[in-house]
Amino acid sequence: MEPVSDSSRSRRRMTGAERREQLIQVGRALFADKGFDGTSVEEIAASAKVSKPVVYEHFGGKEGIYAVVIDREMQRLLTLVTQALSASHSRIKLEQAALALLQYIEESSEGFRILVRDSHAASGTGTFASLLSDIASQVEDVLADEFKERGYDPKLAPMYAQMLVGMTALTGQWWLDVRKPRREEVAAHLVNLSWNGLRGMDPNPVLTAATRGLVLSPTLDPRTGRPADSKEQEKLRREQEKAREREQRERAKQLERQQRERAREHERQIKEQEKLRREQEKAQEREQRERAKELERLQREQAREQERLQREQAKGLDRQQPGES
Repeated sequence: MEPVSDSSRSRRRMTGAERREQLIQVGRALFADKGFDGTSVEEIAASAKVSKPVVYEHFGGKEGIYAVVIDREMQRLLTLVTQALSASHSRIKLEQAALALLQYIEESSEGFRILVRDSHAASGTGTFASLLSDIASQVEDVLADEFKERGYDPKLAPMYAQMLVGMTALTGQWWLDVRKPRREEVAAHLVNLSWNGLRGMDPNPVLTAATRGLVLSPTLDPRTGRPADSKEQEKLRREQEKAREREQRERAKQLERQQRERAREHERQIKEQEKLRREQEKAQEREQRERAKELERLQREQAREQERLQREQAKGLDRQQPGES
């Protein structure tokens, strides 16, 4: 019997599930780089360091691997967009949907490259166009409600939904390679165009506070039904929480400054009112003194007039009695 080397003992044989996942990841990278037609079973086997029969044993060929990859990527993107469209306000829905696509592109560039290529018939789960159609159906409901509220014809919502989703998807394909500006700025401009329209363009669009820093989870925890958190997502969530705390502190400081300014303004108004009241009191006192003086003058004039009349009456009586001694 041949002795077992240390290297042989150190290597652990993969389980069937582990080997299957390895082949999926290897195939995913090759499909993203070369496309379905440019990738061979030989390349997949060589990259995974296995023989071709192992690939056929698990998937029956590269078609099986491709189908799994496409299904996973479509489900991931659709989950992100569905989560985004669960917001309450229509604008926030559009903002979050745009962010969801850009987040997927940023975090899963290989998957997006695979989706935007013409899906091979072997995928069995539909093409990227069919995925966009599913997303457009959800956006259609958002637009229909918005159209009704604004008095537009809701029957036009499906057409506008296709326009909106198509615009966002093409922008995503462009951003896949350039990656500038950052995804939140791209999303803000997308929503600026779709929400305001060309006639009402905002020169400096920004996302609402409810959407800034948003990171969605692509999967759900089967136990809780809530988005599952990876270590990276947990890190991002902590960073978002810190950012929100900083924003809250800044808002608190701003509110405190506003309150101080309002208090100073109120104090200033009180002082002005007190000054005005004193001036009014002084004016009333001056007016009362003037009235008293005027009344005193009138009384003196009346007294003089009365004395004059009395003198004239006395003179008249003297003229009526000329012979009396």
